[in-house]
Amino acid sequence: MNPFRLATLLISALLLACSATAEAHYADPELRARLAKAIRESSSFSDRFTAEVWLVDMSSRLESRIPDPERRLELLRQVHREATRAGLSPELVLAVIQVESAFDPWAISRAGAQGLMQIMPFWLDEIGHPDDNLFHLQTNLRMGCTILRYYLDKEKGNLARALARYNGSLHITPNPYAHKVFAALRRDWFVR
Repeated sequence: MNPFRLATLLISALLLACSATAEAHYADPELRARLAKAIRESSSFSDRFTAEVWLVDMSSRLESRIPDPERRLELLRQVHREATRAGLSPELVLAVIQVESAFDPWAISRAGAQGLMQIMPFWLDEIGHPDDNLFHLQTNLRMGCTILRYYLDKEKGNLARALARYNGSLHITPNPYAHKVFAALRRDWFVR
């Protein structure tokens, strides 16, 4: 099917599925301007239309978790860029963030992991960047996506095992962490 036709059908389905939300978003000129800016600055998309479809869709899904549209669009642009750079699905990265930190950029785990993707601070020393800030959005996403990609390669594409490694729970079978990420991916981020 023609990519333009497919994208048109996706937008139509999205608008029908959430018409009230979509109307509210399109009626808001400030959000429209921010979305247009985010699309222009989104270099990881194949084209502007693809960027618009993905950003509108994911922004509406993320709105209840991050009410500020500027912050939400910046996060989505960065997630898409870093996930794409690492060869990961941006939706998978969103599911990992949801499970790891519930989208709290200041989250700190009991073990000391920090930020959206819950990166352990020892990694900064390991890579020779002890002064980097794991609460910085791009730093956290780049490290998290790189680590997850490494584990996915190490596990020869087995995503459940890669997620278990990411969480430090490879020894637990069946793995509840991988199950949580898969559930979040299916329920909240799967692109229909």
